[in-house]
Amino acid sequence: MDHVFIEGLRIEALIGIYDWERRVRQPLVFDIEMAFDNRVPAATDAIGDTLDYKAVSKRVIAFVQASDFGLVETLAERVAGLILEEFGVRRLRLKLSKPGAVRGARAVGVVIERSRGDAAGA
Repeated sequence: MDHVFIEGLRIEALIGIYDWERRVRQPLVFDIEMAFDNRVPAATDAIGDTLDYKAVSKRVIAFVQASDFGLVETLAERVAGLILEEFGVRRLRLKLSKPGAVRGARAVGVVIERSRGDAAGA
């Protein structure tokens, strides 16, 4: 299976469980790899046949900027579900990094892999 990816998508968001985190927007970085059959767009050379990574990026940015979750785990699940449902992606791998959250570490976060029809917690 082919993959379309978005790497290093930086978005400012309210995220965290501590009081100070609830008062400031923090940078989050998303790496998203989406399974998509690229043979049709390769044959037609038409944007309408692609998984439009610009449209995915714009939708993720809008969702994350409007979000107010405590945990990166929750945000990662919601973003994965949004992409799977709204863009017809069958499977994805999403890495959500929170730079500077732990002293001495470049970033912390989660990596999840989800498929269409996955139940939460399965």
